[in-house]
Amino acid sequence: MTENCESRFAAYRGAHVLITGGVGLIGSALARRLAALGADVLLVDSMVSEAGGNFANIADFRDRVRLNIADIRDGAALRHLLAGQDFLFDLAGQTSHLDSMNAPEHDLAVNCTAQLQLLELCRAVAPAVKIVHAGTRQIYGRPRYLPVDEAHPLRPADVNGVNKMAGEAYHLLFHDVYGIDTRSLRLTNVYGPGMRIKDARQNFLGIWLRRSLEGEAFEVWGGEQRRELLYVDDAVEAFLRAALSRDTAGLALNVGGDAPYTLLALADALVRASDGSARFEQREFPAERKAIDIGDFVTDDRRFRGLTGWAPRTALDDGLGRSLDYYRRHMASYL
Repeated sequence: MTENCESRFAAYRGAHVLITGGVGLIGSALARRLAALGADVLLVDSMVSEAGGNFANIADFRDRVRLNIADIRDGAALRHLLAGQDFLFDLAGQTSHLDSMNAPEHDLAVNCTAQLQLLELCRAVAPAVKIVHAGTRQIYGRPRYLPVDEAHPLRPADVNGVNKMAGEAYHLLFHDVYGIDTRSLRLTNVYGPGMRIKDARQNFLGIWLRRSLEGEAFEVWGGEQRRELLYVDDAVEAFLRAALSRDTAGLALNVGGDAPYTLLALADALVRASDGSARFEQREFPAERKAIDIGDFVTDDRRFRGLTGWAPRTALDDGLGRSLDYYRRHMASYL
C-alpha cells in the first residue's frame, strides 16, 4: 500500500466500523482492507445458505475482526451493535433477481423494510455515523439510452429492483430530512475471489467460474447483451472513498467497470484466462429469465469519479485470472 493511499485513508485508523453482509464478497474484502488500515472492524452477517456469506472469506484474517451472526431484520441486535460506530458499510441484501420474483415478500423485508429500520436505529443510537449503502444499477431497468447516468428514469424490471430502489430512497430521505450522513453506490456486477459460485444467485459469472473449473461447459444465454464487471478490490476502493467524501453525502451515484463487454466477449475472456481449458455453449434465454433481463447496460459513472478521484484499476483478464486461481485452491469451501 502506497504512502499516498495510507494518507488518504488515515481516518480509518482506530475508527469503529460496522459492515453488514460482512462475510460476503464485498464485505469481507472491505473488512480485510480496513483491518490492514488499523480500523476496529465488526462484521454482521446472517450466514443464511441462500446468501453470499462464507467463512472461508475471512479465514486469513479472522483474528483481526469481530463477527456477530445476526440478521439485518433483527432490530434489537442491530441497536446494540450500531452504538458507537463511526462508519457503517451497508452491504446486506437479497441479491437474486429470480428469487425476488418467487419470494417477493422476503425480498421486500430484507432489501426495503430492513433498510428503513436500520436508518431509524442509526438516527436513535448513531446519528453521526457515516454510511455507504450498496445500491444497484438494476433499479434503472431496461435502459432508454446509453450510457446510463443518474438522471435516467428508474423503472426496475423485477421485484428485487423495486425493493432496492425503495431501500435506497430511504437513505436519501434520511439524509435530506434528518441529516444522516449516508450515500448509495449503484453498483454494476461485482466479481472476484469470495463470490458465490455454487449457482447464479449473486451474478452470472459465479456459475461460469464453477463450470469452468469443473471441466464442464458454461452456458451463455443470448450473448450480445453488453455488461460491465467490477473487480472486488476496485469496489472496495470505491466504498472507502465514498465514506470519506462529504461531496457524496445524500447522493445516489453510479459505479461501473472499466468497459462494457458483450456476454460472448466476457465468455471468450474467461476462456483466455483459463488458458483455453474453459468452454461454453451459447443458448436461448430461459423464458423466466428473459422476462426480467434488462438487455444492454453501459454505466456513466463520471460523477462519482469526479467527486472522489476513483477509477477501476483491474483489467478484465487479470481479474478473471485471479478469480480462477483463487477457486482452484479453495473451491471446496464454496460448494
